[in-house]
Amino acid sequence: MSCPGRFFEEIWQKEGEFYSKGGFMQHYASLHSRALNGMQAQAVQVEVHLAPGLPQFTLVGLAETEVKEARERVRAAIVNAGFEFPSNKRITVNLAPADLPKDSGRFDLPIALGILAASGQLDATRLADFESAGELSLSGALRPIRGALAMAIAAQQAGRQLILPPASAQEAALLPEVPVYAAEHLLQVVAHFAHNPTVAEQQGMPRVQMQPSAASLAPLPDMAEVKGHSGIKRALEIAAAGGHSALLVGPPGSGKSMLASRFASLLPPLAPTQALEAAAVQSLAGRFDISHWGQRRCFAPHHTASAVALVGGGSPPRPGEISLAHHGVLFLDELPEFPRSALEALREPLETGHITISRAARRADFPARFQLIAAMNPCPCGYLGSSQKTCRCSSDQVSRYQGKISGPLLDRIDLHLSVRSLPAQDLLRLPAGESSSAMAQRVQAAQEAAMARQGKLNAALGTHEIAEHCRLDDTAEQFLGKTAQALGWSARATHRVLKLARSIADVGAAPAIQTPHLAEAVQYRRALGLAQ
Repeated sequence: MSCPGRFFEEIWQKEGEFYSKGGFMQHYASLHSRALNGMQAQAVQVEVHLAPGLPQFTLVGLAETEVKEARERVRAAIVNAGFEFPSNKRITVNLAPADLPKDSGRFDLPIALGILAASGQLDATRLADFESAGELSLSGALRPIRGALAMAIAAQQAGRQLILPPASAQEAALLPEVPVYAAEHLLQVVAHFAHNPTVAEQQGMPRVQMQPSAASLAPLPDMAEVKGHSGIKRALEIAAAGGHSALLVGPPGSGKSMLASRFASLLPPLAPTQALEAAAVQSLAGRFDISHWGQRRCFAPHHTASAVALVGGGSPPRPGEISLAHHGVLFLDELPEFPRSALEALREPLETGHITISRAARRADFPARFQLIAAMNPCPCGYLGSSQKTCRCSSDQVSRYQGKISGPLLDRIDLHLSVRSLPAQDLLRLPAGESSSAMAQRVQAAQEAAMARQGKLNAALGTHEIAEHCRLDDTAEQFLGKTAQALGWSARATHRVLKLARSIADVGAAPAIQTPHLAEAVQYRRALGLAQ
């Protein structure tokens, strides 16, 4: 009987001869890709191993169903692209780390490249400095993926280059520090890493560089199209200057939706970092539009939207409308018609500017620094207080209808504005209103003054910052104290009036808050007969 030590020594010697001859390198390949986890694009190592045995294609690494379906897509794409699929081998694909959930078809491209490299049809060492992602069609063409900007940010930190489908490459190329290559087909990727420089240059992937110009941006609706309503326009200008939320209440056809849809045109363009943040969230949901790069977008979900659609959720967690409106505008028309649970879910994001989605297995944080503009009718029929038509609702119906908006949510909305209907003869006779560009200039000047003073907009001021930047003289302090006591305001409502008064002073280029500024802010707070 031979010694056990000698037996294992012989085994190790045989395996050493196999590895020294390159057997392992001919059957193994490792590539880089990324999986989305909330706002993060976490690194994933795509390992492919080919072994002799019964033909089998195994995919492991906590992959969702759409990832496992990559086996059929990758097989057809490789064959239809003219390459040899190792159908006589046992193929094992590992997506590491094993405890990170992976979803979508984003791993099709790295899996295909790994199989080609492990079978000797592609040099894997030339892919070491690249990260790739893309869904393959059966013909080998590449389809776009979600989260390209998040991938670009992570690739920049890792010091790697990106290979993406064309539409996704355009998103990622908005981060100029990262080399991004666009591939329309699997053949392009293989040709790019060909040993022949001529083939690589002529048939390979082009590098994408994006520099959106102002001429390519989508035009926004103009406030000049809204006739009359000068008081409401001033209130919206103040809201834009300070980052305040607003509620428009009025009868049908009074212009609430028209005013709200033009609110984004009053806001200044996004700073580069803000534009990247907003675009990264929209890219996660597959709703990024390059024509709106740098603009404040307005998102207007239908009133049948659920709480998950509004604030985010699902498995894996996805951003909701409040996160898609990050650094932009969220317009909720017909506010009382939204589900109560959806409206109450807005409370914390309105205060904190972010939302945390917690599930049993996963947790994700999304930014949600948005401006809320809401609109509603004063009663079920819509004509309470209207001079055009008589309201036919009972007091109980009005109370129930307005009661759909809870007091805590109303307390978090800074401006409550009453929009009156214009008579038809006035509507036809009035000239065009002031343009959005003229109003936006004043808004930008007010925001620049606030940023220079405190480093943030007035609506984002904390309690200690209010005491520092919203100081009142004795007369103004007495006026605010008596008003708050008479109207039964909470501490939050009082602080919001102070911040609103600071914005009114900024629009008027006043260095300090005066009593007239407070009086105007109070009128915006008590213009409606809704519950506080």
